[in-house]
Amino acid sequence: MKIMPGAMLGVLGGGQLGRMFVQAAQQMGYSVTVLDPSHDSPAGRVADAFICADYADRAALKKLGQQCAAVTTEFENIPAESLRWLTQYCVVSPDAGSVSIAQNRVMEKRFLIDSGFSVASFAVISRPEDIGTHDAAQFLPGILKVSQFGYDGKGQIKVADVTELHAAYAQLNHTVCVLEKFIPLKSELSVVVARGSDGEIETFPVAENRHVNGILDISIVPARISPQLAEQAQDIACRVAEKLQYRGVLCVEFFVLHDDTLLINEIAPRPHNSGHYSINACITSQFEQQVRTLCGLPLGSTAQHSAAAMVNLLGDVWRNGDPDWNQVLLHRSAKLHLYGKTEARPGRKMGHFTVLSTDTATALSEALQIKKRLESN
Repeated sequence: MKIMPGAMLGVLGGGQLGRMFVQAAQQMGYSVTVLDPSHDSPAGRVADAFICADYADRAALKKLGQQCAAVTTEFENIPAESLRWLTQYCVVSPDAGSVSIAQNRVMEKRFLIDSGFSVASFAVISRPEDIGTHDAAQFLPGILKVSQFGYDGKGQIKVADVTELHAAYAQLNHTVCVLEKFIPLKSELSVVVARGSDGEIETFPVAENRHVNGILDISIVPARISPQLAEQAQDIACRVAEKLQYRGVLCVEFFVLHDDTLLINEIAPRPHNSGHYSINACITSQFEQQVRTLCGLPLGSTAQHSAAAMVNLLGDVWRNGDPDWNQVLLHRSAKLHLYGKTEARPGRKMGHFTVLSTDTATALSEALQIKKRLESN
């Protein structure tokens, strides 16, 4: 069933991803209702209707489901049961099963392994006693990550030995964690893929990502890798979506080893920070694609018409007040996106800018120059 422009769509989550979904849907002629527990959410302030409630509030979910033809989510930490419960009222995408796998690192890794995909070596730490086992020691030095509700470097601690592992596990409140063995990396990549209810599938160009303190700093697109490696990454992303029987927009993040082996780091059942370049550099953005998959429409072309470098703007840039936006706006090929957040905190994503060019090297060089000037003010 196709849901045509004029209908009301819903989104669970009021952050910047929800905001950009709202804007893409409105541009296509849809109205959007946002449900979020914050009174002042970025998405809620641009939506046609807003429900301020907890994601598990059944009365609020019923209201959302009854007034919307279809509902999606902007991040994976929405309770999967809320998505499952909403299906009695409207179309829901992504489905609860896919989200429940992606929001739990243990389930995610086991799903990937069982499906024949490669991941970094890991151990599950469910209790303090697990640390003393011979198996856990094999994964040191490594990174201890909470199994649920970790993102942007939160809930992750580097550990060099068993003593540090004990301290880190206590710091993470003895919750279920994944201990990943540290491996030297050549680079990190991501692929955003869209899959329709009819199995139609489209991949966006591969992004090359740089992180600082666990938070995405810069995405370079197309990634500076061989065509063969790019094709392999896109093929794996498509197969992940197919194994999940996924409907919607999905991001697959990869570790690239020095011999060009690809390991899946994690999957995100939603548009992704590393796909923001698509708003300005592709025929169809990842957010328009999210609208299309939700509404049962044909997928748009993901062809990239300009090389791009996308830079995240964190709250740190606001340390001396509002940044000097002239540093971005004076560049005619730079596109500024601010998320409408009222409080700038260190490490908080406040916006991004994307520099377009005919080639990747020029886009990256100009983006780094702008970034340096913004950070020096």
